[in-house]
Amino acid sequence: MAEDRLLQAQRHERLLGRLRDSGAIRVRELARDLGVSELTIRRDIAALAARNLVTRVHGGATLPSPARPVVRPRQAWTVGMVVPSLDFYWPPIVAGARAAAAALGVTIQLRGSSYDPEEDRRQIGRLVEARQVQGLLLAPLLKSPDADRIIDWIGGLPIPAVLVERQPRHWSPAARRIEWVRSDHSRGLEMAVHHLRDQGHSRIGLVLSEGSPTSAYLSRSWAELGLPAAMVFADPLSAVRACSGAGPTALVVHSDPDAIAIARTGLNIALVSYDDEVAHLADPPLTAIRPPKNHVGRIAVELMVSRLLSGDRRPAQGVLVAPELVVRESSRARVVRV
Repeated sequence: MAEDRLLQAQRHERLLGRLRDSGAIRVRELARDLGVSELTIRRDIAALAARNLVTRVHGGATLPSPARPVVRPRQAWTVGMVVPSLDFYWPPIVAGARAAAAALGVTIQLRGSSYDPEEDRRQIGRLVEARQVQGLLLAPLLKSPDADRIIDWIGGLPIPAVLVERQPRHWSPAARRIEWVRSDHSRGLEMAVHHLRDQGHSRIGLVLSEGSPTSAYLSRSWAELGLPAAMVFADPLSAVRACSGAGPTALVVHSDPDAIAIARTGLNIALVSYDDEVAHLADPPLTAIRPPKNHVGRIAVELMVSRLLSGDRRPAQGVLVAPELVVRESSRARVVRV
């Protein structure tokens, strides 16, 4: 019995350590990493939640909002949140936003849109016209040539907006009033490239996902780092074809499903996936860059509350949040072709 309590205490410490590092954990992934059942991890989370050490969310847990000297709103604010999807990338962001909102006495009205500018406008317009929200957390599709026009429209709305995992690309009188928070994908790409170079790889490629806002950031960051355009691939198939002879010996792949598809080809190549949604389920498990999604959601709400409290007296802010490198088997040192 004493040994069981010791093992439980060790799991609790590991669980809390993961939360302190990343802000959120998934039951399935932690159970796999610790070699225990998902039921055991759920019980651990329940025990820690009862002590107010974690907050339970669907499929995992987050850190409770820290006690901090934040001025409480003098009224019960409601904030509209429009995200392009209610699955895959976005649930941890929504969970983080809801945790921060609960701590600050804010209500969130969540709306699911799609990766379609017109649908974004409809969902945002409905929230504004109903006059039931005092601020907006938005993740519109900012794709050229319409991106600047959408930013100008959002900047002209009668209530403040915070962009989530988005950022205006250009300055404009409207854009200067819009705040934003997003994952620092440039830093994440640097982390992936640095890790692969440490493993002995000099020929590194980048695989993009067509139409993805994250891939758009990665593509720009790749160019800013001075990495060769010839090593950028539009899809997994073209990358696989290039991985022979003098082609890349390592790939950074967005996103997890494409990285898993490449891994299943059996190529002797090192892989780093970008997203870490299901990267741990691959065989072998994929090293991944994990965007700080939970933190992005939390910070978005905190920026909005600060804006509602201060109005235009506070300068607009933009926040970049660094991702995390999660090292697994797929990127460990391999034979490098010469």
